Amino acid sequence: MRIGELAGIVGITTRAVRHYHRIGLLPEPPRQPNGYREYALRDAVELARIRRLTELGLSLDEVRDVLAGDAGRDLVEILTELDADLARQEDAIRRRRARLGRLLEQAGPTGRLPAEAPVSPELGALFDDMARAAARLPGPEPAMAARERELLALLETAAPGGDHGPLHAMGRGFRDDPDAMRRAYEVYARLDDLAEAAEDDPRVEETARAVVDILPDEVVRALGVPGDAEAPGEAGGFMDALLAEFAPAQAAAVCRAIELLEERAR
Repeated sequence: MRIGELAGIVGITTRAVRHYHRIGLLPEPPRQPNGYREYALRDAVELARIRRLTELGLSLDEVRDVLAGDAGRDLVEILTELDADLARQEDAIRRRRARLGRLLEQAGPTGRLPAEAPVSPELGALFDDMARAAARLPGPEPAMAARERELLALLETAAPGGDHGPLHAMGRGFRDDPDAMRRAYEVYARLDDLAEAAEDDPRVEETARAVVDILPDEVVRALGVPGDAEAPGEAGGFMDALLAEFAPAQAAAVCRAIELLEERAR
């Protein structure tokens, strides 16, 4: 039979058959004088077995081991490994579904999630508190509040070893103090007001002190003592990139707040 007939019997494409020939998985029969390959029933039997093995999830290298017979790995061994791998995948899927379920719970009756989602339930709760505070404002939400959420989501993702202690401490600190979120939004508004200000504007010092004042002691302890505060352009790395996102006066207020936190932690 010709290659098209062989492929049709087994239920695969002629392209797959040719690929199996190229990688040595299926021996290529000699060509007839007319140039066509002539396949026997044995070829169909082998090809059907290849299809059954690949449908189980075996890679082509694993199929080759099974068919070789002398490769030192029999079918039972390979299937045992495959079963263990599928068990790991099932566990990963269960964990992913559990996380998706928590996210859907966060959506609640509104059916909406924050723009920064997905985040942890703890950070999601903090963002919910921020949304409720923003809804009570007489005007639009300060741009600095949205930037803060982006930064918190980034820090949660990049936390070394998954240490989310400082972020979760921040959420607890705001929830424990009913007035804390209102004061936080006042600070966001102050930072917004510095967008067009000069670096030596008196409001820089006032805003920096307001930033420090709204941070609960638990948050400061969880953060630890920051490194030496540096001016924009001198910090390098992550801090340099962070400060570059701010207007000069805003960056100056952030640097001054770090200095004050260092003094507070001593």
